[in-house]
Amino acid sequence: MQTDSKTVQTEKYSVPFVERTGMRPAEKRAGYVNMLMPLAGNENHVGVMYMGAFTVLAEAAAATPAIDFLDKQRFFPIIKDLYVDFRKPASSDVTAEYSLSADDIAALQADLERKGSAGYLAEMQIKDVSGETVAEAKVTVKLLSHGFKK
Repeated sequence: MQTDSKTVQTEKYSVPFVERTGMRPAEKRAGYVNMLMPLAGNENHVGVMYMGAFTVLAEAAAATPAIDFLDKQRFFPIIKDLYVDFRKPASSDVTAEYSLSADDIAALQADLERKGSAGYLAEMQIKDVSGETVAEAKVTVKLLSHGFKK
C-alpha cells in the first residue's frame, strides 16, 4: 500500500460509480477505516453534499474492514440495509469511520467457516471537516460464501 500526505492509496473499487465519487480512505489499518468523501463533484443543486454520497460513504466505511480480512476467492460482502439520519447539510468534505475488533473479526470468520455466512451492524457518525456530526448511519453488512444458499 502506498501513502501520500493526504490519503491512503488502496485498490480501485469494482463499481465505477463509486470510483467517480472520489471517495478514498483517509486512514486505514487492520480492522479499521476512516473514509473520506470529497464535496467536490458530489454537490447537489444547492452546493451541499448530495444525499447519495452519504449512503455510498456509509456503505464503504461499514464494509471495508471486512473486505480486508475476507478470502475473496471464497467470500464476498453485500449490504443488507442502510439507514442515514441527516442532522444538517454538509458544505465540506465528510468522513465516516468504522472498526471491527480482533474478537469481532475472529467471530465473523468462525461463522463464515461454520455456516457460510456472517453479518454485523455497523453504526457510525458522518462528520464534516470541523468534526461536527452531520449524519449518523446504520449499515447491516452480510458476508457470504460464493456457494451460499438461503
